[in-house]
Amino acid sequence: MDRIDYQGDGIGLVDDKFRVAIPASLRSALATNSPRADGKDGGTVIVGVHESSPCLIAYDEGYRAVLKDRAALREAAYMAEHGAHNPNFRREASQGEPVPFDGSGRFIMPAFPKFHANIDTNAFFYGTFDCFEIWDPKTLLESNVAEVMKSCVRFHCKQKGIVL
Repeated sequence: MDRIDYQGDGIGLVDDKFRVAIPASLRSALATNSPRADGKDGGTVIVGVHESSPCLIAYDEGYRAVLKDRAALREAAYMAEHGAHNPNFRREASQGEPVPFDGSGRFIMPAFPKFHANIDTNAFFYGTFDCFEIWDPKTLLESNVAEVMKSCVRFHCKQKGIVL
């Protein structure tokens, strides 16, 4: 099966039970990349901490193998250069939790990743082809990211009446 790229963006309200909805454009790619065995709407999304940015990444089961392979390559390069094992590459790549999402894209954001990324009442979603990122809007604006992302989060916040 060919994978569908994650392209799209949006903002969602995180309720007091940590529920939030994946924007439709990203949700359709997720459902295609990770269909439920019973054919019903919804599925599973893996949510974890980004390895270098103060946000989360979310992806389907098929992308897990890509992350594992990347960690193994980084570990092998480190071993070749330093002659020692560094378990942190796999530790970083393996941090993630599979959670179900329903037909409308709602899922419960895992507590630790939500805490780590400083996500409070709003979550900004941004597709990056292989996966999508989930940001606290204020953290994104303070981070070293592409200006188009900053403009995009400002746009979505303005549309929803969210004051930054």
